[in-house]
Amino acid sequence: MTKYTLLLMALIGMVSPMKAQEDKYQWLEEVDGKAALEFAEAQNKITFEQLSKEKDYQSIYDKSLAIFNSTDKIATPSIQGKYVYNFWRDKDHVRGIWRRCLLDNYISGKQDWETLIDIDEMSKKDNIKWVFKGASGLYPNYTRFLIQLSKGGGDAVVIKEFDADKKQFIENGFAIDEAKGSAGYVDENTLVVSTNFGEGTMTTSGYPNQVKLWKRGTLLKDAQLIYEGQSSDVRSYGTVIRDENKSYISVTRSPSFFSTQKMIWMDNKIITLSIPEDSDVSGILKNQLMVQLKSDWTVNAKTYKVGTLLSLNFTELLKGNKEIQVIITPDEFSSISGVSTTKNSLLINVLTNVTNQLYVYTFGKGTWKSEKVKAPELGTISLGSTDEFSDLYFFSFQNFLTPTTLYVADASKNSVTSLKSLPAYFDASKYEVKQFKVKSKDGTLIPYFMVYAKNMKYNSKNPTLINAYGGFELSRNPTYIATYGISWLEKGGVFVLANIRGGGEYGPKWHQAGLKEKRQNIFDDLYAVSEDLIAKNVTAPKHLGVMGGSNGGLLVGVAFTQRPDLYNAVVCQVPLLDMQRYNKLLAGASWMGEYGNPDIPAEWEYIKKYSPYQNVKEGMKYPEVFFTTSTRDDRVHPGHARKMVAKMNDMGYKTYYYENTEGGHAGSSTNEQSAKSNALTFSYLLMKLK
Repeated sequence: MTKYTLLLMALIGMVSPMKAQEDKYQWLEEVDGKAALEFAEAQNKITFEQLSKEKDYQSIYDKSLAIFNSTDKIATPSIQGKYVYNFWRDKDHVRGIWRRCLLDNYISGKQDWETLIDIDEMSKKDNIKWVFKGASGLYPNYTRFLIQLSKGGGDAVVIKEFDADKKQFIENGFAIDEAKGSAGYVDENTLVVSTNFGEGTMTTSGYPNQVKLWKRGTLLKDAQLIYEGQSSDVRSYGTVIRDENKSYISVTRSPSFFSTQKMIWMDNKIITLSIPEDSDVSGILKNQLMVQLKSDWTVNAKTYKVGTLLSLNFTELLKGNKEIQVIITPDEFSSISGVSTTKNSLLINVLTNVTNQLYVYTFGKGTWKSEKVKAPELGTISLGSTDEFSDLYFFSFQNFLTPTTLYVADASKNSVTSLKSLPAYFDASKYEVKQFKVKSKDGTLIPYFMVYAKNMKYNSKNPTLINAYGGFELSRNPTYIATYGISWLEKGGVFVLANIRGGGEYGPKWHQAGLKEKRQNIFDDLYAVSEDLIAKNVTAPKHLGVMGGSNGGLLVGVAFTQRPDLYNAVVCQVPLLDMQRYNKLLAGASWMGEYGNPDIPAEWEYIKKYSPYQNVKEGMKYPEVFFTTSTRDDRVHPGHARKMVAKMNDMGYKTYYYENTEGGHAGSSTNEQSAKSNALTFSYLLMKLK
């Protein structure tokens, strides 16, 4: 692109002259711009032609697709009234079907599914690549739903009302145009809605800042405004929370990613709940509102510690009074990874040293009592759907070498029954798992898991892949990823999961240790794990690779620019890379609570030290990085990856790049796309690291 073109773009308002001079690749931020798409297509062609010729590409693709299309998959249940609902994809349903069967039949194994919506047929009829994004049902019968559909897999959705008994969208029913919004039933004829209501109703992060009540038979523009946040907020939204036969309209305002103001709309007015803005509300049961603390909270001279799960008398809280009960206070090696409710019980999933234990809590006579669930140990427990009309609930268990098993449980009896397990897609008996801890630069012990062949030689020659994330208090737990087994472990690879700071493995403090000006801690943690693997003679830089997506894409982008000496392969997926402009691209402004604001000089001072796009330099020995993104990612802008590739290519570096034309932030919308992505990724890794 010429300087004249850039100046012209500046004059018509696409970029400012100053920015045009600073960033000559900014034209690649135009998502559907002709030149930008041509650039992506040209890079795709080069990458696919090379990687698809690798000897393992086709076998990895075929085996991956067989796994994704397998009819032996677990049909993940969502309890809605007397039915279980499920979304399913296979070779005959590329875009998927939404279906249901009776809950009793699902548990007994008589899964006589009836298809409600065929997304493939709908896509063909509408000539739109629809992606199913979920359904919100009408209490208590759950036969009407608000269906969320995305065009191509982005976060923005169209919402349409659906009758499950008649298996059709309701003529003249509730319908909301495409937006990054939400809607839920208050009753059969009323919705609580947050969407793009027109000019001035969206935040700078691209989310709604108004919440309205919409009556059936009226126009959306005439809906009753019940709350309006600030345009500088992340978002505001409304939901309905239930406690047995009582329901409340809840309104949440998020001034930043990690702060929320919680309110209740009652008697035509907003009541603000007097609880910390950085706390998480985890449901309501027996008039007890569950609140998890992200910082110490002092009430009436008593201090409740960070990480603690509390309950407050809800009706008293609405009056401004605080009657507080402590449910659980995790220790320094633990965190709460999940909270759910059944009709009478509270389910708490506790993560200790990155493995889960599940507990049932009941409330009576002003106190909480607990009982441990007899679930499998030394792995990851994930709470599934719960029944609000009984104490039935589902959960799953898995670890690196144990396929996922779905369990049905009854909290009132503390009984657990295995329902279905995934088949073993690779021979796990050949491998073992160990957990290590290594000191980071500041002395903090960082845990990581290593999955490897029992006969592995400590000769520094093992192809080794580290996967890490390190952000937003998201924990990375041991999971059974069949495609990693067939694509990596069976090819002689070693897999490492690094539980670095920024995540939630050890609670809020673990996350907060990597926020904003402390971000370098996260990167140093990754380097410590990498250097420990080298010191143990597991591998050497020539055979060491690192992979991360989204915030993890930023992590690995920093890794290869700060420590190119450590890695010979980098898979940088749907990444943030230009940290000077990230807050101006799509949802980027919502993450300033995590990274800081680059427009504030003092905060840019620490961001600029690691921002990969600004720190990539000529004359370095960088690994040949594989960047992936999606044109339809409306969360992390594809411009991050596009610009980095263009800049590095112009500097003379070889890169690999693949941009899927749909798929959103997940990267893929169909099983075929997922299989292709997997085959490209592992063909690249095997080429570089073996």
